[in-house]
Amino acid sequence: MNIKKAAEMFDLSIDTLRYYERVGVIPPVHRNSSGYRDYSTNDLNWIYLAKSLRGAGLSVESLVEFATLAQLRGKQPVEEAQKQVLIDQLEELDKKLLEMQQVKELLTYKIDTYDDHVAKFKAGIANTDEVEKLWERKK
Repeated sequence: MNIKKAAEMFDLSIDTLRYYERVGVIPPVHRNSSGYRDYSTNDLNWIYLAKSLRGAGLSVESLVEFATLAQLRGKQPVEEAQKQVLIDQLEELDKKLLEMQQVKELLTYKIDTYDDHVAKFKAGIANTDEVEKLWERKK
């Protein structure tokens, strides 16, 4: 598959695919006799993995480390190191999900209490000196 079709398949730009290969987010892609990239199923799997992990907030550096380890397979025992990269990234993602859940709960609370809050200010019942401490609110 050529680069244009691969980019379209994953809704990425051609420049992004070239960048991913250049910095090592994905392993080098085989080139045909004319010198054009010829993406295999394995290459497409790497692109899908990279796009998914980047979309979840994983760093380019972690992806490069993972891809570099994959290229060492057979020359060095890298399976445990590669698995550890994934475990570390899962832990980071779990932390981010917890933070996002807390922000979601705060936003839900603010939306649920917004009209009442504004009404109190408009009626003169509340002022900026007498507002709740959001960080101390009960969940």
